[in-house]
Amino acid sequence: QVQLVESGGGLVQPGGSLRLSCAPSGVIFSIATMGWYRQAPGKQRELVAGITTGGNTNYADSVKGRFTISRDNAKNTVYLQMNSLKPEDTAVYYCNVKQRTGRETTYDYWGQGTQVTASS
Repeated sequence: QVQLVESGGGLVQPGGSLRLSCAPSGVIFSIATMGWYRQAPGKQRELVAGITTGGNTNYADSVKGRFTISRDNAKNTVYLQMNSLKPEDTAVYYCNVKQRTGRETTYDYWGQGTQVTASS
């Protein structure tokens, strides 16, 4: 029932910036990680950035130094600040929340996706 609501996508010129936001519509218990994936036409979905509840982050090599993931635990919101956007960043970006459902099991929540286009 709970949904991930994301926003912030749009069209920018290369070198521009966007900030994506994502928040659950309700309470998700036992969140392990929150993150962002993206998928471009003809390409597989890939992890862009992830962040744990404790604040540990990881990034795809292609976005390191340009993108920053952060979270506001009070608001249960995850953000992706995207700077120096490149045409190859163009994709649909999906928010992801991994819920710990057991000792070794998780459940994935997904946002509806938001289009990010970096083009002249």
